[in-house]
Parts: sequence; C-alpha cells; structure tokens
Amino acid sequence: MKMVPEKREKKKGYDLVTTGIKGLDEIIEGLLRGRTYLVTGETGTGKTIFSLTFLLHGAMNNEPGIYLLVDEEYEDFVKGARDFGWDLEYLIDNNLLSILTLLPDFIERMKNKPLDTIVRSIVENIAYEASRINAQRLVIDPVAPLVVSENDVSWMREYIRSLIINIEKRLRTTNIITSEIPTGSNSLSRFGVEEFLAAGVFVLGLEKINNKFYRTLFIRKMRWRPVNPDIYVFNIVSGQGIVIKEKLSNLYRKRGI
Repeated sequence: MKMVPEKREKKKGYDLVTTGIKGLDEIIEGLLRGRTYLVTGETGTGKTIFSLTFLLHGAMNNEPGIYLLVDEEYEDFVKGARDFGWDLEYLIDNNLLSILTLLPDFIERMKNKPLDTIVRSIVENIAYEASRINAQRLVIDPVAPLVVSENDVSWMREYIRSLIINIEKRLRTTNIITSEIPTGSNSLSRFGVEEFLAAGVFVLGLEKINNKFYRTLFIRKMRWRPVNPDIYVFNIVSGQGIVIKEKLSNLYRKRGI
C-alpha cells in the first residue's frame, strides 16, 4: 500500500514591519512583527534618531508607538525633536505617540525588590499605556539604566532577559532597545546579553577615511531574514532621520583604498 503525504494548508509566517529608514527597508525587507531588535553603538552614533525614525514611521502609518525615555528629560527630548524638524506633540495629542519617563523615585522604590517584581512593575506600566493608545511599536532608550543595581552582572543579564521576554509575551509590540557600547570596546552591548535575545542587531559607528568621518550602520544579525552582514554609510538628515547612502566597501573603492 502506497502512503501519500497528507496535504497541509500552508501557514503564514511572520508579518513584517517596515522601519521607515530610507534605504534600510529595501535591504532587510522589514522587521519581524512582535520581536525585539537591538540598536547599539558608542555615544553619539545616532541610536536615538534611529529609534525615533522607527516610531514616527509607525505613527504616520496608523501604528502608534511608545518611547520609554530613560536618561533624558521629557521637555528636552521634545524640544530637541522639534529643532530636528519633528513635531512630537501633534502625534502625542492624537494618541499616535506616547513618551513615558521613569518616576523620580522609581529606582529608590525598587531597591532590594525581587527581579520579577521589578520587571512586572515596568511591563505593567508600559502595558497600560499600550492599551490606551493601541501601541504597535515600542522603544526603550537605553535599556541599561532601567536596571536598579549594577553590582551583579549575572543578575542584570537575567533582568534584561526577563524584561524582553515579558514585553514580547504581554505587549506583542515590535520593539527596539538601545544599548551603549563603551568607547574602545569590541563588545556589541553593555552587558553582553542583549544581542543574544534580539531578533536583529544594528551596530552604529564612525569610520574615518582620509581624515573625514562617516557614519556607519552594520547589519550584524537578522533572524529569519535573507540578509548578509554588511556595513553601510548613512547620513542624519533633519526632518527625515537616518538615510542609508551606500555600502562602505563602495566608498572605499571610490577613494581608491
């Protein structure tokens, strides 16, 4: 008797979410909806602009987003965006964007609390706001200062792991977390765990060619996407955000290097 394989209905894979970053979506085709991505780099490399471009693109396409602002004052952030050409207050007033900040006494209140209590407190507060505006996107910039203590690296790694897993399960938003690489370090993140939890890693940097500096974006990891690791040159353009120009290798070729 000949056995014939049963025909199965083809199931749909991940939905894709575009970043809104000019030149990047053509390369990666999009992010996996509901997953978390790491944007990392030394200070001043464009992590906040990258993240805000992602949120504003969502807001303009009926995907409201939340920006968890960790180490900058709300007013300073909004004023800086306005000077850059982005009116965040219009989006906030129309429930297309929400900017959350930590309460001044958050770290003090969370001292000596169990890890799961700290994570639950953060996730519940984000979830409340996500429900209010029907948020589809989330940025935590940066993820490291959310930790209450930096005395135990293993504790912090477990904390970040638990935070990301709980956000993905509870909120089901598409997320960007940022992490700062210490100057001169070869690591990909501050605590060495963020890149393993993320579905993709974008490393922002600076490259010096013939006494001129260029901003670079290294696509280090893209889970389930047919994307080869490569480094691209980009500009930061007022009112637009990050704009990918070309491969770094092409620029070297033009300069005869």
